[in-house]
Amino acid sequence: MAKWTAKHEAPEPLEGPVVATVTGGTILWFALFVVQLPFYGWFADRGQLWWVWTCAAGGFLGLIGIWYVRGREAALKRHSAAQAAQAAQAQQDGRPGEATEA
Repeated sequence: MAKWTAKHEAPEPLEGPVVATVTGGTILWFALFVVQLPFYGWFADRGQLWWVWTCAAGGFLGLIGIWYVRGREAALKRHSAAQAAQAAQAQQDGRPGEATEA
């Protein structure tokens, strides 16, 4: 079988409010967990406790996700600032061609 290769280049990834999106999802998972707690016995009687614990796991994994995306966003900002500083230094030194290489 022949190996498949793409005919065109992949598009750039979309950048959006990642921290807000992950935070909103985490809040939603915790809210679903809290809403289901009063019905714990009902879920237990029907063997559906995994619904409750899935929401709890989603909330706790969301906390890890918030930590990760906040660090990622900070790293991207640091990288952007370093590139801007490098471009400004290269322009000041009279080497405009080096400003685009990073």
